[in-house]
Amino acid sequence: MDAAAAPVENVADLKAEEAKPTTTPEVSDAAPVSQEASTSTPAADGTGDVTMSEEDEKDKALRAVRQIEFYFADANLPYDKFMWTLHTANPEHWVPISTVASFKRMREFTPLGNDWLANALKSSASLEVDETNSKVRRRTEVTEPKGQFERSVYAKGFGEEVPGLQQKLEAFFNQYGRTNAVRMRREENTKNFKGSVFVEFDDMSSVEKFLSADPKPTWDGKELLIMSKEAYCEMKIKEKGLTGKAAQFRKEAMGGAGRKGFNAFKEMADKKGGKAKGKPEVFLDFLGQRIRVHEEDGGSVKPEDIPFVKGATLKFDGAEGDVSFDEIKAPLKERFARVPFVQYNKGDTWGYVAFDKALSEEDVAYVREKIGTLSAKPVTWSFLDEDTEKTFQIERASAAAKRALHFSQKDERGSGGRGRGRGGARGGRGRGGRGGRGGARGGDRRDKGEKADKPADEQAGDKRKRTIEPDGGAFVGARGQGVPAIASAKKPKTDE
Repeated sequence: MDAAAAPVENVADLKAEEAKPTTTPEVSDAAPVSQEASTSTPAADGTGDVTMSEEDEKDKALRAVRQIEFYFADANLPYDKFMWTLHTANPEHWVPISTVASFKRMREFTPLGNDWLANALKSSASLEVDETNSKVRRRTEVTEPKGQFERSVYAKGFGEEVPGLQQKLEAFFNQYGRTNAVRMRREENTKNFKGSVFVEFDDMSSVEKFLSADPKPTWDGKELLIMSKEAYCEMKIKEKGLTGKAAQFRKEAMGGAGRKGFNAFKEMADKKGGKAKGKPEVFLDFLGQRIRVHEEDGGSVKPEDIPFVKGATLKFDGAEGDVSFDEIKAPLKERFARVPFVQYNKGDTWGYVAFDKALSEEDVAYVREKIGTLSAKPVTWSFLDEDTEKTFQIERASAAAKRALHFSQKDERGSGGRGRGRGGARGGRGRGGRGGRGGARGGDRRDKGEKADKPADEQAGDKRKRTIEPDGGAFVGARGQGVPAIASAKKPKTDE
């Protein structure tokens, strides 16, 4: 059984720190033993020998090799921007061993020196060392991993985080089979450990061995809550009462269809697709991040590209009758530069007001003071729980993406010269008559305010019409084109 598994720390998040070589070698954690039963390895700093037993040295060598194998593995390399930069720095993909040895998770091996590490790597089946003993690379081409979702499990019951917990978790799960990644789940803002993990095994047999273990896996004498990652996602979706597109987006966001952050496969596909199609790229400025809008489904964004900003959405409750958007937006213009996004179903007593940043205590106090009533009825204001807010932000970004693509395509068809007039007919001096420079009559109608489009991803079975106010001032960019006109803040109330 492997003594160490792939690290759970998000390697990409550590690269800024890891890229710096360790200047002060740490003392090896191997306990000195008698000279007769030991081997000696020159220390990295040249001050003496690091003494360890043959068994300790084999264990250390195995852990060092497993760690570096993870850095170069399909499960990590194409999703780690720093490692990918190293990998693609030269045509033959050689990476300096000294650079890899400086990473945070490799510091315990620093006193043993780079020559020791190079010799250890020669036992790897997936990596090879060059003739100078100074560089390492993969033996095979990088391929996009398949079946990660199916090979992943969820486990809860590990208590609070303590020093060395990462290594203990890796060793624990390696009892059931080789792991590609053991990811400690953390709170979005505080980064506190949730007491649960997602574990990706190397093969399905290991997944089955873990889930069907008898007796069930325990931690500190207490039975763990375990299930497949797919079962965990389905459980959360049912808890939130999600169906249709919302359920699909939620599942993808939880790891079914992609990853957050850098993705080499996506970068290469976008680059290749952009050259082949020759079409301008459309972007959406959402919660402080620029997101690429794709043409699928009439305008969509990848769930893994959507940033999550906790505390950027407030819920009002207690309203009666019909709530006017202007009742909410007008009082907030003085404090917030961007007009908030409002979602409200006519006849409901509650709704959501979303901002472009996390709200401070002062911001919340301002909202409560300025909007204490709606439709002459007192209302209360509160934050959403984390899961609800994540789901809402995904839906919000998806709806905004459809509008962004729609407006971009409209600009391409109707801007400038003899554009299109009525309903897309010839404009300018033609049958559009008063089309002028713009598209339909009177130019671009967005300048006068536009009715919000009903989202195309409306959940199946949802009989109520949903009123969604367009995102205030969302930036839609198209390379090689001017910035599209932005709708006026004064919009008529939707009749839906």
